Amino acid sequence: MGFLKGLLIRLASTALAFWLATLLIPGITLDSNSATETVTTLLLVAVIFGVVNAVLQPIIKTVGCGFYLLTLGLIALVVNGLLFLLTSWIADQAGLPFSVDGFWPAAVLGALFVSIVTWILGAVLDRD
Repeated sequence: MGFLKGLLIRLASTALAFWLATLLIPGITLDSNSATETVTTLLLVAVIFGVVNAVLQPIIKTVGCGFYLLTLGLIALVVNGLLFLLTSWIADQAGLPFSVDGFWPAAVLGALFVSIVTWILGAVLDRD
């Protein structure tokens, strides 16, 4: 039961972080007509973001290990921004009303914001 609890807390905190990002960061929009559609969209976008990160992030870190060392990890901002933009594209292809208006500043700031908020919520809510 602990694994499921942790997964649900992570999903909810990521969805909350995406919602806050749509409110605070210009260029990240969520155009929905109802609260139910908004919550459903945020949960699905959080799932997409989680799958994209779980599948691509380790591959990118392994292949681009030299770039991470060369830039002292700053390339991670670019990689996370691109993964955030990929999440937006997949959501658009799935017909979800979530969009990011370009790489800079929306995708980079959005990825940074979602990462920080998710990390804080994970620490506060103790998902383990």
